[in-house]
Amino acid sequence: MGELKQGACKFGLWRVAVDYDDGIVYRVRFLQSAVEGPVPVQFTRFLAGKGMSFSPLVSSALSGDGTYQNIYRAVAGIPYGETRSYADIAKQALTHPRVVGNAMARNPTPLIVPCHRVIASDGTPGGFSPDIRIKKELLQLEQKVIRRF
Repeated sequence: MGELKQGACKFGLWRVAVDYDDGIVYRVRFLQSAVEGPVPVQFTRFLAGKGMSFSPLVSSALSGDGTYQNIYRAVAGIPYGETRSYADIAKQALTHPRVVGNAMARNPTPLIVPCHRVIASDGTPGGFSPDIRIKKELLQLEQKVIRRF
């Protein structure tokens, strides 16, 4: 691993802080304030509705064979503009929906592991830290981009 880079970009009233190095993203946080600095272009494009993928970037959370890594891989496979329920992901990862919820709450790289695409079985958004409005805005952004195509 080289030198860890840190930067932040805007998403509405929030700042998206990214810790990354050599194509691997280690941490993504939504903060009310953060010093803006360079982030991989995939973040600014995605948050502006101009990109639908973070490729070739990968999340550090995807490596390993644990339950959470299986959950993160399942979530990373949810196509842009679509959602899956906690139960759907639990079935795919051979675990319980509450374990999926716990994994999403601890997801170190939201956006790359798109936990905003995981919703409750009844269609309600479920949770999102630090603010459920971010999840709703991300889902709306993806729907707006999908409608353009």
